[in-house]
Amino acid sequence: MIRDITLGQYFPGTSPIHRIDPRMKLLMAIIMIVATFVASSGTSFALLFIATLILFLLSRISVKTLMKGMKPIVFILIFTTFFQIFFTRTGDLLFEWHFIKIYTNGIIFAIKMFIRVIVLITSTSVLLSYTTSPIALTDGLEQMLKPLAKIGVPVHDFALIMSIALRFIPTLLEETEKIMSAQKARGTDFSTGSLMKRARALLAVFVPLLASAIRHAIDLADAMICRGYKGGSGRTKLNVMKLKFTDFLWLFAAAAVLAGTILCNPFTLDVIKGAFIK
Repeated sequence: MIRDITLGQYFPGTSPIHRIDPRMKLLMAIIMIVATFVASSGTSFALLFIATLILFLLSRISVKTLMKGMKPIVFILIFTTFFQIFFTRTGDLLFEWHFIKIYTNGIIFAIKMFIRVIVLITSTSVLLSYTTSPIALTDGLEQMLKPLAKIGVPVHDFALIMSIALRFIPTLLEETEKIMSAQKARGTDFSTGSLMKRARALLAVFVPLLASAIRHAIDLADAMICRGYKGGSGRTKLNVMKLKFTDFLWLFAAAAVLAGTILCNPFTLDVIKGAFIK
């Protein structure tokens, strides 16, 4: 399971999605998140699914990689689907057996929730972690928040913290796997026994992992001090970000998806019909 967590992992490439400016990717991710939660009709969900599928295909990320990253959320998908199907009591009754009743709206809500989670995870992963390096992502965030520095917000420090956190996620996951393997070799069992017993077994992983994280933090701080790091004041960038015309086209496409999602919702359609059809 540890190996299946792809959060923070970057897959280098030359796809059209890789070449989008990180600042535009952040804005596109925000737009897709808003569109995901705004969608309510079958047409709007279909539009979101098609847009996400196109985004995924253009990124040239393998299906195996995406499926590997989906494994940690399988339980959430199963739980939400089960909850919607068996606890929604509206619509036409489709199936009844003792206290179990399944209604049409339960099936519809379960499908919508399933698509919403898949679209949310896929779109943000493709735009941010899979196709954008942590350094480029934090540089883009720093550039976007730069105006806040004029009112005293430590934008550079915030971007640095985010960069370090993203950088060390794969490292800590790898160390967690090594510690768990070492503890298993010593006879520790993480999969059987009561909940309290398994929680105590995880302490054998948590303590050395915390010590390792502190050691990494101290080593990184010493390295930054030795190199004369003094924060963001007066620092220059090796790679200067420059917006291209295609970047604005991508942002326009994301905005078009959001607009289409809103227009496809029943309430919006009713308003439009009421305005033009008397």
